[in-house]
Amino acid sequence: MNFTKSLLLFATSRPSRLITAAMGLMALCCAVLAQPTPPNQGASGPGIYSCVDAQGKRLSADRPIADCSDREQRQLSRSGVTRRTIGPTMSVNEREAREAREREAVLTRQRAQENMRRDRALLSRYPDKVTHDASRRDALAPTQSVIDAAGLRITELAHERKALDDEMEFYRKDPSRAPAQLRRRLESNAHSVQQQQQAIAEQTAERGRINARFDEELARLQQLWGGQPNLRMAK
Repeated sequence: MNFTKSLLLFATSRPSRLITAAMGLMALCCAVLAQPTPPNQGASGPGIYSCVDAQGKRLSADRPIADCSDREQRQLSRSGVTRRTIGPTMSVNEREAREAREREAVLTRQRAQENMRRDRALLSRYPDKVTHDASRRDALAPTQSVIDAAGLRITELAHERKALDDEMEFYRKDPSRAPAQLRRRLESNAHSVQQQQQAIAEQTAERGRINARFDEELARLQQLWGGQPNLRMAK
């Protein structure tokens, strides 16, 4: 303020040319004063990188330190405050191994969640062993019906075969002399027996698969029935 008053007093005591020069000087001073203050480089600058190398020596630089690429580095502000921590630079193989571990961890979590959902559904469907046993019987019933029907059909075919064999007695010495119709009936009877036996074998195998599935469920259910509170807590 005193500087401005002095300029004005100086200007009024000289001719107009001096007044013009003084006014120009004042404008220049005002322009200089109006310039923004440079930012604090310590707050917004790139900062300093610091680490301890393999020999235990502390290193500092204005950029990431190559000698510490295999270890942790800190980026510091000019005032020494840690801005961030930079992990070791990994090789391609190391990066792929880490990504593989991360993918496996995700899959493990997904499998665990899926198993938990399956267990909850199993408990909801079979709250006790009585319910599970009834479901097993219902699943086995159709296969047993097929087996029973095939057994009855085999019995009927056996009676038919006996009658056919009785007819073939007349051609025992020379079976080639037996009528073609009789031979076809014998072949058809044998084929039918084979079909029924195959049906029984298939249904017996299916019963084995059904029982195996229910046995596996029962083993898991016995664990769940004893630990239902824990399963509810995990929901």
